[in-house]
Amino acid sequence: MNAAGGAPEDPLYRRDPGAWYAHLAEGNRTQPRKRVAAQSIIHDGAGRLLLVDPSYKPDWDLPGGMVEANEPPADAARRELREELGLEIELHGLLCVDWVEPHGPWDDLLVFVFDGGTLTAEQAAELTPTDGELADFAFFAYPQAQERLRDYVWQRTRAALASKQTPSRVYLHGGQEA
Repeated sequence: MNAAGGAPEDPLYRRDPGAWYAHLAEGNRTQPRKRVAAQSIIHDGAGRLLLVDPSYKPDWDLPGGMVEANEPPADAARRELREELGLEIELHGLLCVDWVEPHGPWDDLLVFVFDGGTLTAEQAAELTPTDGELADFAFFAYPQAQERLRDYVWQRTRAALASKQTPSRVYLHGGQEA
């Protein structure tokens, strides 16, 4: 420390950059990790919402999935669409972020929901499950989509749909505005 009791005269990051880097790496190693998912809101030409029926859980969902380590959420959303439905599209921005509290065996989760736009008739006709993660997919009018989605997923979806109509984006806790 200096004479006034402030920061050291010769801080570690200047004196030993390698030791400073190791100190930061240890801090990074011990910090909590978050699960992160990325989903997309996609419509067909009739204004119906694309939902998927994952083979590994009982409820329908928005297309998407878990973000891999060091992968940007938007890249994960595009990757999941390509891997699960053979769909290559550009995203039109973030609609909402939803923090889902720990439940069952799961830690908390951040869900990023992106605007996938409206598919052309040709794109919609070419969709097909391309791996074993999806049992089915379909386009639904909003009332039918609401029937198939878990309540908090429908709340998130509804908030994301509303966000498309405004310049602002929404931050949610379990589907509810925070």
